[in-house]
Amino acid sequence: MDTVRIGFVGVGQIAQHHLRQYQSVPGAKVVAACDLDASALAKSAEEYAIPFTTSDFRELIARDDVDAVDVCLHNNLHAPVTIAALRAGKHVYCEKPMAGAFVDAKAMMDTAEETGRKLSIQLSTLYGSSVKMAKKLIEQGHLGKVYHARSTGHRRRGRPYVDGYGTPSFVKKETASGGALYDMGVYHIAQMLFLLGNPTVERVTGKTYQETEMDENRRQISGYNVEELGLGFVRFAGGLSMDVIESWAVHMGGFEPSSIFGSKGGIKLDPLTFFTNLEDTPMDAKFDTDSADWRRHQLNPDESAYDSAQHHWVAALQGKVPLLPTAQIALNTMLISEGIYLSEKLGREVTAEEVLSHSVSTAIVL
Repeated sequence: MDTVRIGFVGVGQIAQHHLRQYQSVPGAKVVAACDLDASALAKSAEEYAIPFTTSDFRELIARDDVDAVDVCLHNNLHAPVTIAALRAGKHVYCEKPMAGAFVDAKAMMDTAEETGRKLSIQLSTLYGSSVKMAKKLIEQGHLGKVYHARSTGHRRRGRPYVDGYGTPSFVKKETASGGALYDMGVYHIAQMLFLLGNPTVERVTGKTYQETEMDENRRQISGYNVEELGLGFVRFAGGLSMDVIESWAVHMGGFEPSSIFGSKGGIKLDPLTFFTNLEDTPMDAKFDTDSADWRRHQLNPDESAYDSAQHHWVAALQGKVPLLPTAQIALNTMLISEGIYLSEKLGREVTAEEVLSHSVSTAIVL
């Protein structure tokens, strides 16, 4: 399809970013939107010239002039809407995390496979110039045998609502299911999984915390009951491993960027730095990845398909490039995050099979 006609389910805070992004994506056209908030829906329809609006997402996904659906709802609403849209014959682009529970995310993946529709998850950290270069270094063997990765994410005081931004929905299990791991950890864990080739998870251990002081009034109003710090250790098939630290709030100045260790060299992101030995002498090299990315855009007419998650999804629907396995990576990310939660609950390491068997749906059906 030359023009991808998109329908939005949800026009809240994150949807506004999606709507603005589509304005720069060739071939993307927003033709419909749905939200229960009539005033927010009318405002978005006017600002982005959306011709059709409704308060019922079922009416939207039934329309013949909608090719694909962008799901911008809270975590526990992702699975029911995504599954319904896939079964209605629509391709789906869903905001991260994939769902509120691993079992719900797996149901989304299974439905996409059953219906033959494309499912993509918003994983914006896969498309930066440093990540593209890091992927090349690994695939070309410059790191040798890759054996360990470290996923890091730091906010000193960045909890939604209680630290001054966002809504209470982000900090309640009833709507979000998780905290730091589900909000920002998904970006960093998925980024590492992408670079590692999305390896098979075998076992997970972890710990979560909510210890940093907060405004008591906002604590009471929000019903804050999710983690602000998540820690984990993951064992993959083949001997590969990864440790995780993700913070919404911690009394620390910062963490080192995410990194990957190999037998011949290692890399650290942001900025991309390569560590190796040359003539038996330690050597650190930094890359001008933005210049390289600019040159690729001049030489490859489809390079813009990797400018952002939305650029990529639309280009894949247009048949310009194969769709990256964002749904599979997001599902594996859910497995790791829920594995950390289960490990915290049981007080021990857990297997991937245990995560699936213990996973309970948190889906909210509209």
